[in-house]
Amino acid sequence: MQKLVRSDRHQHKRKPRRSWLLLFKLTLGAGLLGLCAAGILLLYLWQAELPLADSDRNSQLINSKGETIAVFSDGGKNRESVELSNISPWLVKATLATEDRQFYNHFGFDMKGMARAALVNLKEMGTVQGASTLTQQLARNLYLSHERTWSRKIKEAMYTAQLEMKYSKDDILRMYLNEIYYGHGAYGIEAASQMYFGKPAKDLSLAESALLAGVPKGPTYYSPFNHMKNAKDRQRTVLSAMVTTGEITQQEADQAYETLLKFQSPKQQSPTDKAPYFRDYIRNVVVGELGFDETLLEHGGLNIYTTLDPDAQQAAETAVASELGSAPELEAALISIDPRNGYVKAMVGGANYRESQYNHVFAGARQPGSSFKPIMYLTALSSRKMTSASKFSSQPTLFHYDDNRKTYSPKNFGDKYLGDIDMRQAIAASDNIYAVNTILTIGAEQVIEMGRKMGITSSLQPVPSLALGTSPVSPFEMATAFAVISNQGRSVKPVAVLKITDASGRVLYEAKPAKNEQVVEPSAAYVLTHLMESVFETGGTGNRVSNEIKRPVAGKTGTTSTDAWLVGFTPELSTAVWVGYDKGKTLGTTESRKAAPIFAKYTEKALEKVPPKIFPIPDGVVSVYIDPETGLLATKDCPDKKLEVFVQGTEPTEFCTAHGEGESEPLPPPAEEEKKESHSWWNDLKRWWMD
Repeated sequence: MQKLVRSDRHQHKRKPRRSWLLLFKLTLGAGLLGLCAAGILLLYLWQAELPLADSDRNSQLINSKGETIAVFSDGGKNRESVELSNISPWLVKATLATEDRQFYNHFGFDMKGMARAALVNLKEMGTVQGASTLTQQLARNLYLSHERTWSRKIKEAMYTAQLEMKYSKDDILRMYLNEIYYGHGAYGIEAASQMYFGKPAKDLSLAESALLAGVPKGPTYYSPFNHMKNAKDRQRTVLSAMVTTGEITQQEADQAYETLLKFQSPKQQSPTDKAPYFRDYIRNVVVGELGFDETLLEHGGLNIYTTLDPDAQQAAETAVASELGSAPELEAALISIDPRNGYVKAMVGGANYRESQYNHVFAGARQPGSSFKPIMYLTALSSRKMTSASKFSSQPTLFHYDDNRKTYSPKNFGDKYLGDIDMRQAIAASDNIYAVNTILTIGAEQVIEMGRKMGITSSLQPVPSLALGTSPVSPFEMATAFAVISNQGRSVKPVAVLKITDASGRVLYEAKPAKNEQVVEPSAAYVLTHLMESVFETGGTGNRVSNEIKRPVAGKTGTTSTDAWLVGFTPELSTAVWVGYDKGKTLGTTESRKAAPIFAKYTEKALEKVPPKIFPIPDGVVSVYIDPETGLLATKDCPDKKLEVFVQGTEPTEFCTAHGEGESEPLPPPAEEEKKESHSWWNDLKRWWMD
């Protein structure tokens, strides 16, 4: 009995030891299992591919030469990547001292920092302090959104580990500095350095580096363009951090803080900005007209092949900048289209994209003024109700219309009136009285119908003042309409996107070949072209820039109190230039004369590699000598003779009898072949050379 009791006691003593042993085994097993799982996870992360970075998924805009000039991303990111060796060591040190002092010592996660942040947040009962390393920030910026969810945090941890496994610390730092946002659309230190200081990142000083290193913490709040005091306060914080890490002395920090920094003007575009207005236009075309999803555009890795000519675009930007550089708040627009196929060759939507993203090329509230008159004169010529020799008296006139229920009394600029003039003189001098006589002769409704055929989509009012361009029309519409005149009366719909492929090269969209629609007879278009060339000759409103244009060109100026235009064309380009103020400010004399030089400088530079070409003469055009005074066929007794062009069948048939004594022998019209040879080569070439 005593032995049995003793045995039970021994059994009770052994039970706790067995429990601890079991717990130890379970713990050891769980630990081993965890280590195995961790090993498997690490092996998986090592072998798994990282997802495509957001910046690598951005679609590319490609110009006519196959060069990538922009990417499509949220907000239109301005980005330019550089090697770590091309970044100032001061910027690297300032960034590490501020953002991640243990960067080269941790494996992607700063455990001490995380613990410290957790304690602070627990004490404050909220998220007061974070502990993200540069690698974590890079993972988030490259592959994830910034939403605060557990799934996002888990993915961030996985991608952080993968980055640390697959890249060296220097590579991670390089990627981070090329990815981080510095405000005002600048992503990466190179874009930021150019934007703020107008210099490459490798040339940044200690003071400049400390200021830029502080911006990513709050790109809007710490931007020196927005809040200089905040930027300087943040700069002091960065310099203090560099003193703490031993990178600089307190004296160096104080000197850097006191250094007067020279910022680039916020209005000045960064060199990395290329055709930003065109890029925005393409976004609208791809999403709005072609029906592509905007998410696919921004993150689908599309290749968008466009018609933009880089040489023409550079010429356009240079021409606009050269004339607007000394005119604050003055805006401009330039749109240039190849009339033969409708290709959009160049587009400048404003004076400075960073200051205003509004594309004035599509501004629908601007009056074209006299630049609208060629549309009306083309209507008159094609209707055969008027010819180049038709005359009206240029003098103050009170016009009656709407069955004599209304009156209209236009004036010429500067109250200058020329007496009896023909259509060529009216176009060259931009005579308003002649223009109103014309629209009352042919009918405003017919002018509107012609405008629609030529590509004018804005609302046009059927009133006499339509002849003077009082109905607002966008520069894009004007360039489209004038392209019809240059293209011998054929209308071609403007096109900017030629092809879209996905990342693998599969074609998702391809533009159909240009379709020419004959909207007005070629002979009428040519006669008008010939008349519009006189705008750049002696007495024409564009004569002041004729010396800058060394090729045949036709066009029309237009000036209102708030808008200045020159819309013109060569056989290769139809270009509309507009200049004005956004707020409706009245144009001064100097500002109103800037459209013509922009047009001239652009046209010559854009076509400098293209030999000058005359406008081809189509069938149905007749050239005859007329007496300028009477508009009738000239005779040998007429003191002045002018070779004028007409739509066949509208040329004068009566001979001038106002000169000479007795019977006058009519001057025979030139033979058809002689006329073409003389006019197309000798006459035009001589005029081009002498001008």
